[in-house]
Amino acid sequence: MDNRLKLELTKHRLGRLTLHLGCLVKGGKIAWHMNGMVRELTPRSWGRRRLLAATFALGLMVGPQVAEAGYYDEPFRPQFHFTPPNNWMNDPNGLVYYEGEYHLFYQYNPFGNTWGHMSWGHAVSPDMVHWKQLPLALPEADGVMIFSGSAVVDWNNTSGFGKDGKPPMIAIYTGYHPADNFQYECIAYSNDRGRTWTKYAGNPVINLNSTDFRDPKVQWYGPTKQWIMTVSLSAQHKVCFYGSTNLKDWTLLSQFGPAGGTSGVWECPDLFQLPVQGTAEKRWVLAVNMNPGSIAGGSGGQYFIGQFDGTNFTADADSLIKPIPAFAPPGRVIADFESPDYGDWKTTGDAFGPGPAQGRLGDQNPVDGYLGHGLVNSYYHGDATTGTLTSPAFEITNPFLNFLIGGGSQKETRMDLLVDGKVVRTASGSDAERLDWHSWDVSDFQHQQAVLQIVDNATGGWGHINVDQIMLADTPAHPAAESALWFDYGPDYYAAVSWGDVPKSDGRRLWLGWMSNWEYGGDVPTSPWRSAMSIPRQVGLRQTSEGIRLVQKPVGELHSLRARLFDFAGGQAPAANEWIEQNQIEGNRLEFEFTLEPQSSGVEGLKVFKSANQETVIGVDRERGTVFVDRTRSGNVGFNPKFSGRYDAPLLDPKGAVNFHVFVDACSAEVFVNDGEKVFTVLAFPSEHSRDVEFFGPDNGARINALKVWKLRSIWK
Repeated sequence: MDNRLKLELTKHRLGRLTLHLGCLVKGGKIAWHMNGMVRELTPRSWGRRRLLAATFALGLMVGPQVAEAGYYDEPFRPQFHFTPPNNWMNDPNGLVYYEGEYHLFYQYNPFGNTWGHMSWGHAVSPDMVHWKQLPLALPEADGVMIFSGSAVVDWNNTSGFGKDGKPPMIAIYTGYHPADNFQYECIAYSNDRGRTWTKYAGNPVINLNSTDFRDPKVQWYGPTKQWIMTVSLSAQHKVCFYGSTNLKDWTLLSQFGPAGGTSGVWECPDLFQLPVQGTAEKRWVLAVNMNPGSIAGGSGGQYFIGQFDGTNFTADADSLIKPIPAFAPPGRVIADFESPDYGDWKTTGDAFGPGPAQGRLGDQNPVDGYLGHGLVNSYYHGDATTGTLTSPAFEITNPFLNFLIGGGSQKETRMDLLVDGKVVRTASGSDAERLDWHSWDVSDFQHQQAVLQIVDNATGGWGHINVDQIMLADTPAHPAAESALWFDYGPDYYAAVSWGDVPKSDGRRLWLGWMSNWEYGGDVPTSPWRSAMSIPRQVGLRQTSEGIRLVQKPVGELHSLRARLFDFAGGQAPAANEWIEQNQIEGNRLEFEFTLEPQSSGVEGLKVFKSANQETVIGVDRERGTVFVDRTRSGNVGFNPKFSGRYDAPLLDPKGAVNFHVFVDACSAEVFVNDGEKVFTVLAFPSEHSRDVEFFGPDNGARINALKVWKLRSIWK
């Protein structure tokens, strides 16, 4: 038995790992599917403890018994979102519907709860809500990880892999070879409804000898009678379209990009056609996930609307919105680095040199975006140098600390804010030499002494940091906003892709995403699993005053989780809160529908995960013209300095009525605003006592109309 497998057997509670290792119990033997091989082990050779583990595995395979075995009850374990029993999960892959089952494959590490050894996990569901976990589908093997991709049903057996007159399922995925970092596109096929897979002997089917070529999404395009692959050249901010008649031989048709947001790499593209609500028009949607640099920081997703003719995608003009210029309010300058030396700032190491730089250093690429002549630039003698630059103590006199930052995006290149010797805020660049405005809300630390420390502990590529113009101010600065349309304004919805082969009689386009963020996904305080999928959503197109825009709503299948309904006819926030208290509405498994009536000023909304000193705030800021979710006081925000934050989205009518549809699970809130015109997906990790809910509003009153609250059932019990 593999040593890593033995380690996992002793690491967790009895039987917990059996699922992710793909244990099948049959005929008195246990079949372990690992590295593409089946090893037959008799129970006698295992001993009593492992025999019991195998017995539990049989229970795990049928679903609800998971809860009876004591699983899925851990702190922060989602109760109506899909999670693996244990270990790391990220992108959804291979979403396809076949013979009454919605298939969910996903990026999975069979050996631990951090990223690595990427393979395809597998689960199926009759309704996208209640999931049955299946054995590992495509394991890492022969030095090749299984990166993201898609799956199709080859109805006409164009591949020739079908058997007994039945169409095969084909998985199309990126193979990643860590030895040389090359990424290439591969296929595998299944003739038993995705339960077992055979990798194509002729892999790879496309190989560009590239280190940034990944995440193929494949569909059948009827008008030209060929398969279309949508795949990203991630570092070039391009999407490639390939065509094939047999899924094995591919021809490049065209490319799209760069366009929209380009601050991070492009990943996990998707292409689909939708009708425009209330019209006879149809448009194609090209969804592109990006990391980092999304609207909420770190990873997120943008989309383009246009036309696809089987060869080229052409974006509509109103899909390419104009960028917003940068803004920085006046304030109290902490440091502008215009002197020839660092003054009272103290250095260690040699990364920061004897004083501020005047632009780029040595063979560094051009540096821009800084103010005046000087800036902090740790590229002194290249990326190999390390060190720190620490400010003298200063008082936080204003609610926001604004600054310019650029350089590396890794945590080893950063600026930290320390209060009482503890890091309370941190920021890094975005792997670009350009400095952009960044802002910290420091209102919780006003009138306290603080220190800034600029850190360069990296020695490889992008192992440096650029900083300038540090100021305290009464309002936040913001960088120039790129010309992008975002499909989620929260920080925790990434790699969203849609299901293929949903029956035409259904007619919906359905998708879900990874409910986390690459900036802190490896640090979230959950065990023995890490990461969840969002609830499934139906996507559509709506004509707005700004153009045709993507809208989303929770799938109707989620109604099956509704238990008791609480119905409030309407009234002011105090009356709603009194009604909430009378009905003892609290918890972390709730669904809300409500409307905030028109209001000319103030901030109003709903607080969830609330206690005396914790809350996650969902609200409308009438003066700023935004809807927002604020998790700065949501509970455990200290596991990663980039986790805390407030996230805003613009409202088309800031003074008008605003309706909300909110889902609250053990560690998340998903918020659909104005019938899905704006959506937020946000993680939160409150204490076990933070279960209250409360409406709030300005002194002149916030009126809540038609409030409905459901307590939701667990999908695991």
